[in-house]
Parts: sequence; C-alpha cells; structure tokens
Amino acid sequence: MEISDFYPVIAAIRNDEDLEYALESDADIIFHLASDILTLKADIEKAHSHGKKIFVHIDLAEGIGKDASGISYMKALSTDGIISTRVNLIKTARELGLSTVQRFFIVDSHSIDTTIDAVKSSKPDMVELMPGLLTKVITQIKKEVRIPIIAGGLIESKSEIISAINAGADAVSTGKRALWRE
Repeated sequence: MEISDFYPVIAAIRNDEDLEYALESDADIIFHLASDILTLKADIEKAHSHGKKIFVHIDLAEGIGKDASGISYMKALSTDGIISTRVNLIKTARELGLSTVQRFFIVDSHSIDTTIDAVKSSKPDMVELMPGLLTKVITQIKKEVRIPIIAGGLIESKSEIISAINAGADAVSTGKRALWRE
C-alpha cells in the first residue's frame, strides 16, 4: 500500500458518529482508535463498502488480545492494518501480512533516537509521529527511516496539515471532522 496514492488526511475515529461522518468524507483511510470486539466486524465491513481502508489501533481495542491471536483475529476480520506503539505487535502483524502503523509520542530529544531505533527494529510500513505539529522532528525522522510518515495529534487547521506535509509527512491523521474534506 502506497500512502501517497491516498487523500493525505486520515480520519481518526472514536465512535459511531465519527465513523458515519468518515464514511462520507474525502478521507480514504480511517484510523479506528476506539474499537470493540462486538462491533469491529461491522465497522470494517462498512468502511470497505464505502471504499475506505481501515486500520485498528490494537492497543486500544476492547476485548481483543494484545498478542498474536488478537492480530490473527484482526486479519480474519479483513482489517487493512493495525496501529500500535509496541514493537512485538508490529512485527507479528507484518509476519501475518497486515499493513502496520507504529505510533510514537515525541516528548524530548531522547525519544527521537528511541523512535529511529524502534523503527529500524520493527520495520513498520508507516510511522505516526505525535503530536503532529513537530515539523522539525518529522523532517529529521523522515531522513533517517525513509518510510511513510504520518503526523497525528493536535492537528486542528489546514495550515497545520500543510506544514506537516511540507516538512515531509506523507499524511496527517486527525479527529477534526472539518479537515476530512478538501
């Protein structure tokens, strides 16, 4: 999956209302940040029926194991990929053929080095850097890891999207619905 082939804003959803809005938005990719084992299959089917790719944040998924069996379950549901902060889950998902987004929270200069080392170890398909307003960090990490970068967190305006993209981000994830359309 080449992220550059998609609309550069990713709909980050937390509830059914967000999902319904995302389905009608310009966003091609949905990040499901509050899934539940009881409703996840239906959510995935809805996304696919609208031509959307859906990634599930496994660390936050209710009722689904944070292990190889949980990832196998996600694959059986036909999710397009997982999001996780955990190296072992990213590696397992890749082994099972799922696309992966590894999420990192950048809080200081040490976390930049830790992020680069973790990416080199886990080899995710994409990296999400949070908060997404860190243009200097996006540029630095993009140069080191050479995989698609997603800027996420605290993105609340079109100008912030443009800044992140100009810094080297390939896409931006945001929960702000108004930004899910051109």
